[in-house]
Amino acid sequence: MLTEFLSLLCLGLSLGFEDEKKNEMLPKPTLSALPSNMVEHRGNVSLRCQSHFQNVTFMLGKLQDSGYRQEQRSTGHEAEFLLTHLEPKDAGMYFCAYKTMVSQEWSEESEHLWLQVKATRFIFAATFTCLSILLLFLSIFFINICTQHGSSSHEEATKRLKDPPGSEPC
Repeated sequence: MLTEFLSLLCLGLSLGFEDEKKNEMLPKPTLSALPSNMVEHRGNVSLRCQSHFQNVTFMLGKLQDSGYRQEQRSTGHEAEFLLTHLEPKDAGMYFCAYKTMVSQEWSEESEHLWLQVKATRFIFAATFTCLSILLLFLSIFFINICTQHGSSSHEEATKRLKDPPGSEPC
């Protein structure tokens, strides 16, 4: 009878310990961007989420888009989320969290990571286009001035031919 009581007591204590572990708040993971959090337009970046535990499910979210969510199971301490062909709309604040097999609750969110997508090609193209239009306008302007000046010089030369020198009115 005593052995049965001790067995039940140990079982109860171990179950209580598991419940306690489930209610503990998991520590924050860390989120980093590789190679950098500044990415060229149509470029790629890996967002790495790291936890203190192994065998967890990681989740990547975006602060400005509650519908954005990627999950990845990992046997190690980290998971990498590869984001490819980035557009300006992909820029924003990202975060990650994880859950263990025991807890089934998400950890605290990581610190937010600001991902920037540079559109330098578009800026270059827009600048080049504006400069081209400006040069075209200036060319047309100078051609117009030169043709007007040339036509008045042409009129003066024609008038000189008609009127011999010295026959100009006073």
